[in-house]
Amino acid sequence: MTIQTTVNGNSAEIALEGWLDTQTSPELGTAVDELDSSVTDIVLDFKKLDYISSAGLRQIVVIYKKVRSLIIRNVTPEIMEIFRMTGFDKRLNIQ
Repeated sequence: MTIQTTVNGNSAEIALEGWLDTQTSPELGTAVDELDSSVTDIVLDFKKLDYISSAGLRQIVVIYKKVRSLIIRNVTPEIMEIFRMTGFDKRLNIQ
């Protein structure tokens, strides 16, 4: 998985490419942990994310609990279906 992070003030946009699974979800956790403590809002861009596993979903929950605002953008229909099946679509701000 490729992670590209752009920080602007207290916001960070994290673009993911590839698979967010058991092997790669710790990489996302590390990327978030390495952000400055002033970052309170995170946007996850899933435009190029091909797959998400339960470990990836768990990492999203961890991020959700750490920040003031979490937005998930550009979700593919396949990943949106997983969000619907798990109820994430009702809890998260998905654009």
